[in-house]
Amino acid sequence: MIQTKDLRGIVLLPVFVLLVPLVAMQFTDEVVWGPLDFLVAWVLMAVAGLAYKLATSQTGNVAYRIAAGMAVATAFLLVWANLAVGLIGNEGNPANLMYGGVLAVGIVGAGLARLQSRGMVRALWATALAQFLVPVVALIVSPPDVTPLVWAGNALFVILFVGSALLFRRAANQPDSPRVETPA
Repeated sequence: MIQTKDLRGIVLLPVFVLLVPLVAMQFTDEVVWGPLDFLVAWVLMAVAGLAYKLATSQTGNVAYRIAAGMAVATAFLLVWANLAVGLIGNEGNPANLMYGGVLAVGIVGAGLARLQSRGMVRALWATALAQFLVPVVALIVSPPDVTPLVWAGNALFVILFVGSALLFRRAANQPDSPRVETPA
């Protein structure tokens, strides 16, 4: 169960993180964010924090917590990079919409697994496969936009999703650690 102090952290931590680009904007023209940029960034960070808390609130299993954190962080970075510059071509390239399918595979897989370790292994392997297939499909649809950098970026995300799957497998083979509840 998510406690009030957890929700405060989920809401406030992104605000403090967003002070970095806000302050940077005062000293350089390299950082140019508008109100919508700050709102989108806050929503992404808050959703990532909430997803992590929901996934890990019932377990003390360290491998599970690391696996969940890795999966959520990878999904966050995938969305962030795609919105910021796009992974295929630029942020306006419609091929980048396929990454929404990657996230859908992960979300549906996690739902079907009911966040249980063994099911999450399969969900993350499927997510890694979907991630791998994006540049393959893009190569067919839009060959000039699939550069070696696209392959390298996708490989990094595949590795992170596979790493999360392997950690979930380790979590499935360990007994759940008892959680130490602290008073709210």
